[in-house]
Amino acid sequence: MPQDAAATVEAVYRADWGRIVATLIRLVGDFDLAEECAQEAFTAAVDQWRESGVPDIPRAWIIQTARNKAIDRIRRQGRFQEKLALYTASGFVRESEEPDYDAPEISDDRLRLIFTCCHPALALESQVALTLRTLCGLDTDEIARAFLVPEPTMAQRLVRAKRKIRDARIPYAVPEKKELPSRFDAVLAAIYLIFNEGYTATRGERLVRADLCSEAIRLGRLVQNLMAPDPPAEVIGLLALMLLHDSRRDARSDDAGNLVVLEEQDRNRWNQMQIAEGLLLVEKATRSDPGPFALQAAIGAVHCRAARAEDTDWRRIVQLYEELERVQPSPVVSLNRAVAVAMAEGPRAGLALIDALAATNELDNYHLLHAARADLLRRAGSRDEAAKSYELALTLVTNDSERRFLERRLREVQSLRDASAASAQP
Repeated sequence: MPQDAAATVEAVYRADWGRIVATLIRLVGDFDLAEECAQEAFTAAVDQWRESGVPDIPRAWIIQTARNKAIDRIRRQGRFQEKLALYTASGFVRESEEPDYDAPEISDDRLRLIFTCCHPALALESQVALTLRTLCGLDTDEIARAFLVPEPTMAQRLVRAKRKIRDARIPYAVPEKKELPSRFDAVLAAIYLIFNEGYTATRGERLVRADLCSEAIRLGRLVQNLMAPDPPAEVIGLLALMLLHDSRRDARSDDAGNLVVLEEQDRNRWNQMQIAEGLLLVEKATRSDPGPFALQAAIGAVHCRAARAEDTDWRRIVQLYEELERVQPSPVVSLNRAVAVAMAEGPRAGLALIDALAATNELDNYHLLHAARADLLRRAGSRDEAAKSYELALTLVTNDSERRFLERRLREVQSLRDASAASAQP
């Protein structure tokens, strides 16, 4: 029973943290209080479920327990009625009957949470970071890595964002349709980063968190429906991008959970229904002046149209990355373009671009820069240099599946290097 209880708590935390916190924020109207009481409820669950067994609806138990803890805390502070009146007046909570905490409509709380976090009164980066913290349950250091900034900097942004929402009494609601465009950039960026965290988890044993991928796609569909019948091209492009990437989910790791790189994936395991839907959406999103998400979706479409890895039109991908770099320049986009150039023109051409990018020091702590450099050096036959780059990437990687892949590659280049050195001896 102890193992069952602990395993269930962990599973509920990973799968339902965002739903739980979103519901609690609606109920208590305070980000910090909702998060703290949710954490306390999860801690209580470990002990209580060992004794009494796992409840029929674990998520509902967590929400109810956290809500009770929040009410107790407010009452102890002697401000219960005052806070309740304030939250009701501001739109944070409604005067209604006790909700069914496992009802499907609670999923809308997550959409309300995204729009609350992405209020234009907050700085754009703070909007997205706060969404990742509250909806995905990412730790501050994980969010800092996503933004490539120091952890203390990100911690300050999160504190300021929560304080702004509280002090400005920003309502917990999906805005009127006319107000949606002012929040789209942040909302779409937040959904995209939720998907990214699911597509390649920052840490842990698993490479993919399917729950976050599915949640991001669901949110993308909700936002598209909000703007019906004529959603913006970037909304369509984001949904296409997520569908095309997620279509490869089952092929991205083997039965042991080890990473399988794109060129080695069994394309028969790709989800053809998602690909078909994604390709149709790409056509709509790229009809005129495609934005960043539409361009990334177009790159995904090139991969999905190739029946075999060797059939991939890498020159077209280079062109799309050049356009993406013009529309939304960033060092990560430049890194991806360099890899595409290497596949189209050879590893040395890509290495020249990566080395120039590395000289800027913008991606020093980004493990994929060093992993990409190592791979191109391996392909070019520079095994000593490849081994050094693999070793550097290993000091920065935090996902166990990626770590095992890099360790395997490092052993391969070391073995080939040693064999070559041995054969060269007289």
